[in-house]
Amino acid sequence: MSEGAIEGSRPQPVEAKIGELTPNSKAVNVTAKVVSKSEVRNTTNARDYTEHKVADALVGDETGCIYLSLWDDNIEKVKEGDTLNIKNGYISLLRGSMRLSIGRYGSFEIVKESQIKEVNTENNLSNKQYEQERRFERYGGGGSGGYRGGQRGYGDRRSGDYQRRRY
Repeated sequence: MSEGAIEGSRPQPVEAKIGELTPNSKAVNVTAKVVSKSEVRNTTNARDYTEHKVADALVGDETGCIYLSLWDDNIEKVKEGDTLNIKNGYISLLRGSMRLSIGRYGSFEIVKESQIKEVNTENNLSNKQYEQERRFERYGGGGSGGYRGGQRGYGDRRSGDYQRRRY
């Protein structure tokens, strides 16, 4: 452990280029230009069932590009052609592909004078597939000891016959 580091504290953010990001990248500062933005879609948080809006922005620099997940109020703040200075971002895997996320501890600002002239869209990090570890989530109650690997209730949410599990 480095001098002055407190056990359990968050790592200090490091400067990175898009092409240097890996599935394990955490606490990164990147500057990236917005190439495109997807349509807004609605989603429900699986933990507390709150409704949210989400959109993906393809962002990049001269080393590569990646999809940035934009949630709720941040969607309207970002436009195609903007250059973003992202602080304390991290990489998450969505169905095995990398996504750049801002999260609750990160932030972004729009840069007025962009140093990025051209984005390398040939090296799209989100197009690469990675093995994803199966995550088990702990839920209170229940007769099965409370562990359900990814199963959030009875039925299939995508087919519409989902029922919230009651204990």
